[in-house]
Amino acid sequence: MWKVCRKELADHFNSTRFLLLFCLVFMVALVSTYMAAENVHKALQGNTKPSQVFLMLFTTPGKFFSLVQFVAFFGPLLGIIMGFDAINRERQLRTLGKLLSQPIYRDAVVNGKFIAGVITITIVLASLLLLLSGMGLVILGVVPGPEEIARLAVYLLISIAYVAFWLGLAVLFSIFFRSLATSALASVAIWIFFSFFMGFLADLAADAIRPVYSTRDLRAVVANERLAHSISLISPAVLYAEATGAILDPFQRSTSRLLLVTPLEGLSLERFQGPLPLDQSVFLVWPHVVLLIALTLICFGIAYVTFLRQEIRTL
Repeated sequence: MWKVCRKELADHFNSTRFLLLFCLVFMVALVSTYMAAENVHKALQGNTKPSQVFLMLFTTPGKFFSLVQFVAFFGPLLGIIMGFDAINRERQLRTLGKLLSQPIYRDAVVNGKFIAGVITITIVLASLLLLLSGMGLVILGVVPGPEEIARLAVYLLISIAYVAFWLGLAVLFSIFFRSLATSALASVAIWIFFSFFMGFLADLAADAIRPVYSTRDLRAVVANERLAHSISLISPAVLYAEATGAILDPFQRSTSRLLLVTPLEGLSLERFQGPLPLDQSVFLVWPHVVLLIALTLICFGIAYVTFLRQEIRTL
């Protein structure tokens, strides 16, 4: 398995398409982070004691979007490009049968390819986060505290799990479809659906199941909103956005779009406006992280079983 993993790592880092994609992602993230840093720097002028400034570098929108939004929308492309031809490329080159004719088990092949993709994703995201953090240190002149560094580490782990889901989905399609173009188009179609259309579908389904005939009916509005939110959690993009939003924003106390507060609770919230500690933020988004990891394991598990049962000919 590790022999296959090392070979795949060499192929990834020597691939022209991977280098071009990494340069594109890095340049766009660099420009957006620079604009966000300039906006944060202007907003903090005259503020004598700012709080959680370094995290604002990743959540403040630049010209179009923030770094978190950029990774949420375009990070899946990194996983798709590394996985859409993991197996069917070997079939087209007629090297899969020769590979399995060696003393290498099938599970070692699929496991090695997936682990190599996860290692590559980890290196790319970690280097991108460190480079942009260094640029933020220079522009903002603010050194992050221990809790801010810990929050960025948790954000990095969630981002790796998020991109690994799309890698597993791309590997799954590379096993199902023999054509490279078909597996790539299927992966991109799923990405577009989950990223751009899942919210509309969740709202339509909620309106059909729990219709709201009057906005004065508070129970109907709450039921409709909760159902729409529950359906939207099927999308990994929604899970990632809500999880990273609560991790990078210590003042966020809920992941729900609708929060019902009694008068006494409202008074309590007004009195306690401080940031949440990291463990409370992690506890808030723990279901999202578990669901995201579960979706990744399910995708890779289906790909694993399918590949083990497929017929492979040496000629």
